[in-house]
Amino acid sequence: MTLNLDTFINMMHPITLAGDDFKYFVDQFEDIRILKYKLPGFELLTLQQKQFIYYLSQAALSGRDILWDQNFRFNINIRKTLETILEYYSGDRSSDEYKAFLVYSKRVLFSNGIHHHYSNDKLKPGFTESYFSSLINGTGQHNLPLSNGQTKDELISILSPIIFNKKLFGRKVEQRAGADIVAESAINLYENVNQKEVEAFYSGEIDPKDPHPISLGLNSKVAKKNGKIVEEVYKSGGLYGTPIDQIIMWLEKAIIVAESDMQRKEIHLLIDFYRSGDLKIWDDFNVFWAKDNEPEVDYNNGFIETYSDPLGMKATWEAIVNYTDLEATKRTRIITANAQWFEDNSPIQPQYKKEKVTGVAAKVINIAMLGGDCYPVSPLGINLPNANWIRKEVGSKSVTLANIIDAYDITSQGNGFLEEFAADQSEVDRIKKYGSISDALHTDLHECVGHASGKLREGTDPKALKNYASSLEEARADLFALYYMMDKKLLELGLLPDEDAAKASYDAYIRNGLLTQIVRIKPDKDIEEAHMRNRSAISHWVYDKGRAENVVEVFKKEGKSYIRINDYYKLRNLFGELLREIQRVKSEGDYEGGKSIIENYGVKVDPRLHVEILERYDKLNLAPYTGFVNPMLLPVYDTNGEISDVKVEYVNDYLGQMLYYGKNYSFL
Repeated sequence: MTLNLDTFINMMHPITLAGDDFKYFVDQFEDIRILKYKLPGFELLTLQQKQFIYYLSQAALSGRDILWDQNFRFNINIRKTLETILEYYSGDRSSDEYKAFLVYSKRVLFSNGIHHHYSNDKLKPGFTESYFSSLINGTGQHNLPLSNGQTKDELISILSPIIFNKKLFGRKVEQRAGADIVAESAINLYENVNQKEVEAFYSGEIDPKDPHPISLGLNSKVAKKNGKIVEEVYKSGGLYGTPIDQIIMWLEKAIIVAESDMQRKEIHLLIDFYRSGDLKIWDDFNVFWAKDNEPEVDYNNGFIETYSDPLGMKATWEAIVNYTDLEATKRTRIITANAQWFEDNSPIQPQYKKEKVTGVAAKVINIAMLGGDCYPVSPLGINLPNANWIRKEVGSKSVTLANIIDAYDITSQGNGFLEEFAADQSEVDRIKKYGSISDALHTDLHECVGHASGKLREGTDPKALKNYASSLEEARADLFALYYMMDKKLLELGLLPDEDAAKASYDAYIRNGLLTQIVRIKPDKDIEEAHMRNRSAISHWVYDKGRAENVVEVFKKEGKSYIRINDYYKLRNLFGELLREIQRVKSEGDYEGGKSIIENYGVKVDPRLHVEILERYDKLNLAPYTGFVNPMLLPVYDTNGEISDVKVEYVNDYLGQMLYYGKNYSFL
């Protein structure tokens, strides 16, 4: 069958709900739960704003295949095979093996590929290789993604070892110390090259004295072809040209209904970047975008974050579309109005403080559409652009994603997690009373002033920290927020109601970093994901350094492990000490110093503690990872064929949305 728009709408059972009738839960499987997010106040936006959001949302969905191919070069072929089986398989769909295949397919779709989105390990099928063959053989040949006269048997012979052989492409990103992190990673940002070859390829390309260095290699793949190393640039007419042309088409429509001349200018620059692949134009776009802090409707679209590159250079494609939560933004404006005070009073070395904090713009937003590397797993906050010189000279935008955070908060109430892992009832009460506001403020401080703080020493290579850069940068921003959570300034500014709210933030952070976040890690595995390494490194470092004074205590009660903070003020001082050191590491490009912090405190998991935490967590029947389905934005046309309104309908079928996207936004 063909999943056109009407078919999809009928299959999804989309509904328009508001207020208390809104049900966030959509699906749960393996270690994953799927939620909806609300679009509060969307109906109050102007027609022009709704049109703008609609066109930007189509651009956000059009680059989906780029991410899939970046994650692994066989991903799209595998996905299309799974999608075809899910739609056209003529055999028994009630068997245990088919149910296992269904779960595997959902996991692949969730991870945008066959590697787990957090652990980077290849997903393990719960069905046999022979059963996979029977699924393909039970599906009509004309429906399968066969090319050049390829047979079913040939398709099976290609895909089966990729999916089932544990040793083949086992890790999307290999971060193991001593490994060739390029050659041993399955990520499709490099091909037939090793770490030394890539580093030599880019060596000397950036002048350390250049005040405006481009983000070298950000939007390209490095490959060895016919014995020569080449750079394949992502652009119209180049690598990923077809989906990029679709993105351009929707951006051209968006220009017409943009909110200001500056916004039209920046979108023109974004289109020019997509057409040329020129990173100087990407910087020009980001300068305009960072300056433009007034629009109520905004977006991110491009090759932005480098978390998935083992060398921390190349960016995966992502997009979001959002509109401002005007009431909640009052909080972030207080923070940014005091950004210079935060910088001046931070515990970092004076020479690494910014003399003048420039252009820190922050607001609270509601997401209207998630795309690329932000879908289905959404960030909670964003601070961009990433180029250090733009942040220093022009500034940055920081946003907190209100409706995403609300979905997490509302669905976590009463699930038993807090009661199981909190040390005592006073901690439970404190978190229940203050958890939402303290979490939101931590995110605001992290994004608004944490990432925007500090500066590099003159001549420091911004890429010097390599594979540890992302973890260290997230740790730096977290520590900035943690240090100020206990500062009386926040009470003076009215950002926190009292000191107990700050204590709730410390309770939750340390409990997560020392105990509960490891529910996301499989037994006998290390911590690999950058944000998790950051939280682990901070929590274990302050625990270790405060051990002599018992600042943070790990204790047993009825055979279970708990965390107790015995001195919140000394803990704050420890946060400040580590912030000072990590800022020094970044400012000086001290690779070995950064490596020592992450490897010694952020990577390893205590196996005994791990078993205990997993057992306790399993009894709660929860899922450690959360993703989202997007709402449907449905244009309403008048008799002249013009958009007269855009309606929001909420989707209740995760798999159905994935299949619809596969049919309607697949351009590779």
